[in-house]
This record gives sequence, C-alpha cells and structure tokens, in this order.
Amino acid sequence: MSGTQSEFPIDLKQYKKISLDPSKPQLTDDQRATLKANIQLLRDVIVLFTATGAARGVSGHTGGAYDTVPEVCILLSLIEGSPDKYKDILFDEAGHRVATQYLLAALEGSLPAEHLLHYREANSKLPGHPELGLTPGVKFSSGRLGHIWPLVNGIAMANREKTVFCLGSDGSQQEGNDAEAARLAVAQNLNIKLFIDDNDVTIAGHPSEYLKGFEVGKTLEGHGLKVVTVDGEDIDALWGGIASIVSYSGPAAVISKRKMAPGIAEIEGSPHGHDVIPVKAAIKYLEGRGYANFGEILLNIKPVPQPYLYIGCTKEVGANRVVFGEAVNGVLDRLGKEEAAKKVMVIDSDLEGSTGLKVIHQKHPEVFVPSGIMERGNFSAAAGFGFDADKFGVFSTFSAFLEMLVSEITMARLNNCNVLSHFSHAGVDEMADNTCHFGINNMFADNGLSDVESFLYFPADALQMTAVIERVFFERGLRFVFSTRSKVPYILKPDSQTKFFGDDYKFVPGKDEIIVDGKAGYVVSFGDMLHRSYDAVLRCRQAGLDVGLINKPTLNIVDEQMIMKIGQSPFVLVVESFNQKTGLGSRYGTWLLERQLTPKFGYMGTTKEGSGGLWEQIPHQNLDPQAIIVKIKALAQAAAVSH
Repeated sequence: MSGTQSEFPIDLKQYKKISLDPSKPQLTDDQRATLKANIQLLRDVIVLFTATGAARGVSGHTGGAYDTVPEVCILLSLIEGSPDKYKDILFDEAGHRVATQYLLAALEGSLPAEHLLHYREANSKLPGHPELGLTPGVKFSSGRLGHIWPLVNGIAMANREKTVFCLGSDGSQQEGNDAEAARLAVAQNLNIKLFIDDNDVTIAGHPSEYLKGFEVGKTLEGHGLKVVTVDGEDIDALWGGIASIVSYSGPAAVISKRKMAPGIAEIEGSPHGHDVIPVKAAIKYLEGRGYANFGEILLNIKPVPQPYLYIGCTKEVGANRVVFGEAVNGVLDRLGKEEAAKKVMVIDSDLEGSTGLKVIHQKHPEVFVPSGIMERGNFSAAAGFGFDADKFGVFSTFSAFLEMLVSEITMARLNNCNVLSHFSHAGVDEMADNTCHFGINNMFADNGLSDVESFLYFPADALQMTAVIERVFFERGLRFVFSTRSKVPYILKPDSQTKFFGDDYKFVPGKDEIIVDGKAGYVVSFGDMLHRSYDAVLRCRQAGLDVGLINKPTLNIVDEQMIMKIGQSPFVLVVESFNQKTGLGSRYGTWLLERQLTPKFGYMGTTKEGSGGLWEQIPHQNLDPQAIIVKIKALAQAAAVSH
C-alpha cells in the first residue's frame, strides 16, 4: 500500500465497553450515550477502511457492515455483561459484511488496527469474506449468502446452555436454506437469536419491488419464530427488541428496519450502498465527521497494475460476462417482441449487473424476469419454462453457486428441459471475494449419464463468446456457458495481428481447435487460461521447443480426431483455472488411456485457498505463464528421456 500508515488514524481505544442486562429493557442515559458514541466511532472506522478497497480497485462492501453496527455494539455489551450465557461469536450469514468481523478482530486485539487499511489487498489476509484459519481473530467462515444459519443451528444444538447470535439480512433470508433452518430451529426450540438488517436493498435493486409479497418478518413468524420489528436507527427501540427476544426461550428474531447506509448522503437507501463506498463519498462523509486529513490517506492508495505483458493476444480486452447478454440480445433482436416473449424467458437472481443480464433487461424487458437470491428455485423456473420443446429458459448466476444447483440440474435433465445457463465468475482470476466465491467446480454440471448429452462451453474471448451463443442458443437440452469476472484479451492468429475468432470463424460444438501446431507436445486449455497458455507456448517456441496449443471450448465432449492427434505426440499438458481435483485435467488422462494413448501427461489447475486481490490470484495458484513454461519444459524433458 502506498503511504502505509504506522498506526490507524482513528483511535479504537475510544470504544467503551459497557454491560447490558436483558431484564432491564430501558437504557439509562449513560448507556444510551455510550452506545451512540460507540456506534458512531465504529461506523466511521468502517467507512474509512472499506473505502481503501475502492481506492485500490478491489471493490468491497460498506453498507451492510455499516448498517449493523448498532446491533453489534448491543450484542457485544450483552456478552460483556454475561459471558457465560452467550456464545461469544457474532455469526453473520451475509459474508460480504466481512468488515464487521475484521473490526471485531481489531477491537479484541487479534489484528493490529492499522492493518485494516489493507482491506481486500492481495496477500493481506483480509479477503472479501471471512475465512476461518486465514485472518487472526476471525472465528468462522461465512461461505455464501444464507448458508450460516443452518450451521449455527448445529452450534446451538452443541451449546444448549448458551444463547447463539446470528446476524442476517433481507437478502440472505431469500435463500431456501433459511426456510429449512427456520423449521429445524422451531422444531428443536433452539436458543438462537437472529438480527435481520431489513434495508430493502440488494445488488440489483429493492426486494419490495422485484420480489413483491416477500416480507422477512411474516416469513419467520410463519415458520414459528418469535419476531419483533423495530426501527434499527432508534437505539432505545432496538435495545427493547433485542432484550425482548434474548429473554424469550426459543428461536426469535429482531427485524431492524432502516435505509441502507443511513447518514452517508451519496449512498443512503441505494443499491450503491451494498457495494464499496466511492472514495469521494467517503472523504465527504469523513470530513463532515471532522476528520480533515483522511482524504490524503485514501488518495495515496492506488491499484496495483498487472505487470505482465502477454504475447499472442491483444492489449484490448473484452468482458465475456457482459458480452453474454449482448450476444443473447443479438439472437432476440431477430425475433418479434411477441414471439420472443412466448419463446424465451430470462430469469435473474439479483446479479443482472454482474452476469450480463442487465442489457437484456434494458433491451428486451418482454423476456426478462427480475427475481431474488434464490438460485435453486430460479434455475428450476427457467427449466420449467423450457419444458415445452419450443420454449427456452435462460438462467444466470456466479459459477460458485453452481455447486448449489446439482440436484436441480439433474431434475431439468430428467425432464428434457431446454435451459441455457450462464455461470460467470468462473475460475479464480480477479476474485477479491476469495475462496468461497471461486468458480472451480463447474464440471459438476456434467452430472448426467453417458446416454444424455449436455454441453459445457468456456469461450476464450468476447468474439468466441458471441459465436458460441449464436450457435447454441436455440439448441435443445442443457447448455452451460462459463465466463470470468476478469476481462480477457482477444486471441490472435500465430504471427499475425488478426483476431483468431474473427469474421471467418464458426463455432462447432464438441470440436477442439488448433491455435498453433507443434511436434514436441501439446498444451490443452480453454477460457481465461487460453491466452496465458498461448503466451507460454509462444515463448517456448521462440526458445526452440516446438510446442502446440489446443483450445477446448467444449469441455465435456471428447473430440476423437483431436485426441488421437495430440495423444500420439510426446506430451499433453492440460492447463485450467478449475479445481485440479474436479476439472478437465482430472478426466483427460483417463480419456487418453481409454484410447491406448500414452503421452507424458500433466495437468495444472487451482489447488489452494485464495490470496485475495485481483490478478494476483493466478500466480498464487502457480497458473501464470512462467509456471506453465516450467511444466512444459519438465514434460518435454521427461518425454525426451523416455524416448
């Protein structure tokens, strides 16, 4: 970090511990004044250190953690008053609110406060979601939205003598896991207390608009929980509500109604508050709070540029995840609006701006269904729409969430449904959210039997993405298309400035593609690893090693001609950003042996938890071109020795 601080510029020692007793639901003047001062202090701290994520270009989340500070201060005061009564972990089912956990780690002294200014920086051990065992003072891994409450039920079962706290949100409560968790908590009368930040804001908008009829309080009451709804910014009402549910024996929830990021003018009540606060907005807020010189701290932090210059591809980059939506629009443009609405349904899971669906929403609202954070139900709805032979469902979310959908994918396959699924954020590149958001088990989608074909596609650049969608949009059955969070360059033809997937290119499902031919052995790659593999191959060729490169855009279908060709070469190396245990490489060796092909074989994929940051994730996994070159040379040498 440029201009590293030797100490944190806000003194956390100003935080005053107090004890609260739920049998006394009225605050004294001293308690109220101390709580208000603590809340303001911690909110200022969250604005400052999360804004460093905006400054260094790694994004982040300010509003959710900022919102729940009143609940956090009260819960800490309860634990302070009776440490034996409460499990001393503030579980949170909205992992993007990780700023809360880092702040708690700093307050208890596990993390130096000045380290907070490295929020989401690569190798800072402060990634975008809490990870147990990585960050000092972090007491749990949140995983994905709505996944903690079911786990916390088990913690409550193991600690029946204690009350267990779990922070929630109106977004995470949309996940189906929470309905199951609610039923179990009520059936077992678990002493679990939920604190739901109901700010009516998620990534894509306002649940009250896109998910009419859903109310967190009514839903939880329907399951049998005791529910108290309060104004989350009225400290007396909030304490009264918390005292009430903590005194109650059994599962209960306080629903805190508030605007997102109250008191931060630029983002209050807006979906922008869900994300990281912009640097200018943070400086304005902090100056308004009397912190005159903090702008200098934030303006001195700069993004760390990716230092490597690739060969074999353009400097120009394209966002495949956005191009997916543009390519779908290209198909829909050729239909009349009435025909499109009859034939196609595109359903969102609160990520339209991240997965390319936003452009479809804007240009073809007649096919678009905004929906909530309900991936299983939304995928199945897309499948059901595509139950008729001439209708087609389109579904999209992050690749990490594909793991949640395996059973629904099977259901869609058994019913011969037509679904085109776009899973963005595949692999690990630019994943500041880190390990729980890695999209590395995408091959799980290929879970049918051998007598039913479904297709997994991972285009290498924006031109190939367009070609894939044009070709497969109206094909029947299940089709899966993957893209990365990061932008990718355009692949060039060898010794040329012509784009490989240009006007003369036609995509053929199931066919592998020779990017460059070679006699010494072949690298097989796809998606975001193709340009990295190409760079490595070209540098090896410059050094006199005649290596070839194969693009495998259809991941799960064997191209018999191509495998016979490369399988008879001295070596084959599969390079991918998927999980090395479950990716293409874990199958490819079997495919070779089944055909009595025995080249020297190697495969490279993601093998370890993330480093945080953006481009740094690739070298952290030893998937950068230099690491690929080392592996190519080792295989070439092994092949030469055995020959």
